[in-house]
Amino acid sequence: MAAPEGSGLGEDARLDQETAQWLRWDKNSLTLEAVKRLIAEGNKEELRKCFGARMEFGTAGLRAAMGPGISRMNDLTIIQTTQGFCRYLEKQFSDLKQKGIVISFDARAHPSSGGSSRRFARLAATTFISQGIPVYLFSDITPTPFVPFTVSHLKLCAGIMITASHNPKQDNGYKVYWDNGAQIISPHDKGISQAIEENLEPWPQAWDDSLIDSSPLLHNPSASINNDYFEDLKKYCFHRSVNRETKVKFVHTSVHGVAHSFVQSAFKAFDLVPPEAVPEQKDPDPEFPTVKYPNPEEGKGVLTLSFALADKTKARIVLANDPDSDRLAVAEKQDSGEWRVFSGNELGALLGWWLFTSWKEKNQDRSALKDTYMLSSTVSSKILRAIALKEGFHFEETLTGFKWMGNRAKQLIDQGKTVLFAFEEAIGYMCCPFVLDKDGVSAAVISAELASFLASKNLSLSQQLKAIYVEYGYHITKASYFICHDQDTIKKLFENLRNYDGKNNYPKACGKFEISAIRDLTTGYDDSQPDKKAVLPTSKSSQMITFTFANGGVATMRTSGTEPKIKYYAELCAPPGNSDPEQLKKELNELVSAIEEHFFQPQKYNLQPKAD
Repeated sequence: MAAPEGSGLGEDARLDQETAQWLRWDKNSLTLEAVKRLIAEGNKEELRKCFGARMEFGTAGLRAAMGPGISRMNDLTIIQTTQGFCRYLEKQFSDLKQKGIVISFDARAHPSSGGSSRRFARLAATTFISQGIPVYLFSDITPTPFVPFTVSHLKLCAGIMITASHNPKQDNGYKVYWDNGAQIISPHDKGISQAIEENLEPWPQAWDDSLIDSSPLLHNPSASINNDYFEDLKKYCFHRSVNRETKVKFVHTSVHGVAHSFVQSAFKAFDLVPPEAVPEQKDPDPEFPTVKYPNPEEGKGVLTLSFALADKTKARIVLANDPDSDRLAVAEKQDSGEWRVFSGNELGALLGWWLFTSWKEKNQDRSALKDTYMLSSTVSSKILRAIALKEGFHFEETLTGFKWMGNRAKQLIDQGKTVLFAFEEAIGYMCCPFVLDKDGVSAAVISAELASFLASKNLSLSQQLKAIYVEYGYHITKASYFICHDQDTIKKLFENLRNYDGKNNYPKACGKFEISAIRDLTTGYDDSQPDKKAVLPTSKSSQMITFTFANGGVATMRTSGTEPKIKYYAELCAPPGNSDPEQLKKELNELVSAIEEHFFQPQKYNLQPKAD
């Protein structure tokens, strides 16, 4: 329907309606006063930012800045979201009142709006308990993977984790798990979204979070889950005697997040001496005072204090978790004295090799291989595919994001298959399938055992990585991004790739590099398939094109679901044998330069490159 003439009035009238509703419903004095102040000042621009559009509930749940209004994370939007989620679950599960749900939270807080992960978790618990639904609410902060673990372990209907992972400090988020222990996938996001819109007015007891403390429906799973998680983790300890004797020293940073005590416990479970913790970063601090971005993926900047402590204590390995402890970065001191930070793909190769090698030692029967699987996302290195081809187990690729790998792993496990490992290049690893999501706690201690085992054979992680590449073929990767805040520009850039010659054709080359295949997961086109249709699910709401080159290179360009970025991932795969890695690196750099120049065209589209 076309907007009527003068629909600017419509916008203002809608804004007035939203703010009037807010004044009626919001019982948090800080956000309520902030909105009253904006109205009194007639600050339309700021009101539009706060009330322009409700946060969109997607498969990743919610993620936004904390503050007043329907476009932000605050007490009222948490209540509204949870009411919708609650009604949706009631429709989906007839036994919701018997089974219940789990809720946990990280250490984020935003004093100026009175919002914090702990408070949001309590309000969410209040919503469910007011409807007679049991809630397992952790009494203190936990890593994100503890929520999917609890859903599976206690056979609950769903899980909620209040976290914004490694986002900037003003953000928070609401992440949702289904009864299978994996993150939700479509169409649940649409169903929940619709249910939120139908349940916006707070229910009578919505604000009275004191009611939960005396409720028989409130359970605190902290002690039992802490115990059971580490008991399950012990099954992935393969070299206890090596761990007891090892001289390898480790430094660990929690980057002001939740990881510290959990990683200490994981090391004890493996009979490893717990790592030295970076004192300035070991305790939770929602201000993240020592880092620009609390994201270990950003590399050396986040690890400066870790390197200093490691140099002081003569530690050779640094382990870094992101603030909600579902990701892990690893760095190793080289003989030159330099620190090498492994990329997500390199650590994926090491952990995949290790978990397969350790499994194979316990399972000599080769017939078990046909029921054994590893997974990675389509923008991650194809190194697991190369290992699988040579060793005889199955490798599957999924769409980007652990929600796909978690759900696929669960399907395989339900069919009686063994899933050894799944990873994505964004430093996410699922080493133990009792958590159907990325888990930085298990990945940290398994990496430590791997380093200890290799040291007992006089090998470093870097040397072992090289040995993997020699045996299975070099896989050299490079990933980066451009920042673009304008959706129309992003659309133009991708439409230009689909209509490269003006006649609705994709490019046949990129500079001097010939293209041999193209897959477009926005439109569902794949010219390597007999019917030209992509095998992986497609999504019109996000842009994603993969180019395969005649020289063995593969490059994917895609938009980000949570940030204003156009990302690219490029990889050059060589066959097994001793290739020249320096020559491959040079060729990959040339390929990436060609992609940036011809496909991104940063000058034409006014894109900001990633800041080093």
